[in-house]
Amino acid sequence: MRGLHSFIICTLLVFLVLFSCKSMIQNEYSLVLDDDEIWVEQFDSTNLDTSRYNLNNIIFKENTSFIYSFKHFTKDNQRLSFKYIDSISDWKFVPYSNKKDGLFEKVSITVTKGLGQMSRGIPDYNQTVLSYSYLTHNDFAPYGSTSGVIENEKNVWMHPPRDKYFKILELNPFPYIKAPYKVGNTWTWLLSIGDFWSDPRWLAWNGLVENSYVYEIIEKSKLKTALGNLNCFVIQSKATSRLGETKLTSYFHKKFGFVRLDYQNIDGSRTILELVDVINLNTGSK
Repeated sequence: MRGLHSFIICTLLVFLVLFSCKSMIQNEYSLVLDDDEIWVEQFDSTNLDTSRYNLNNIIFKENTSFIYSFKHFTKDNQRLSFKYIDSISDWKFVPYSNKKDGLFEKVSITVTKGLGQMSRGIPDYNQTVLSYSYLTHNDFAPYGSTSGVIENEKNVWMHPPRDKYFKILELNPFPYIKAPYKVGNTWTWLLSIGDFWSDPRWLAWNGLVENSYVYEIIEKSKLKTALGNLNCFVIQSKATSRLGETKLTSYFHKKFGFVRLDYQNIDGSRTILELVDVINLNTGSK
């Protein structure tokens, strides 16, 4: 019996080792620069796991929601919010008040499982998929959109929320940090932006706009947040185009990602997003 027991244990150990090795091989990847000079994971063509771009993530883990508060200030420093007009097809600016129903106060960014429908429209899609929704003070959250984030050892690059009012952020630098994570590191990026993103409430234009971005890690700073005092890298970035100039100062934490995003918009207004909660949807824990 002892011999049989030992045989069973040895067999199980061999199986576990082989399974672990197979999993490690499947999750192996190389890093390559895409057309935008952003480092992305490249997997073997036999790896068809729809979650392959999520498995190495430290920050953007599947079924995790990042909840941000947001504030909008006009160039005259008046705080505004926005609300839908009759339906979710249009919206308008309104004076901010924490006592009014229907005003949007928070953004929820959730890491979805796998690639979802993104791979149908873009067969070679190579990002972790994010779902964006918008919360009023009573947590009403109409669905927004999906987009993506790239997270690996070389860089973290993220689409900002870009629905309704947040379309204004398309002209700003995107949240982006690139290794080595040290003060003085600089990098650049380019993006062509169509007039789908134009809006007379901030700026209307026709045709394509070529945005040229410059980023720099300017300091390490301890930031007081709803999640505690966090040691962050501070990234200062600027975008220039024929339309003018926009800026973003972002605070990046290695565990929670971009915990504060302070935008200076094309019309002189400011948008400030601050991370207030991180929720594991599998367990409900924070």
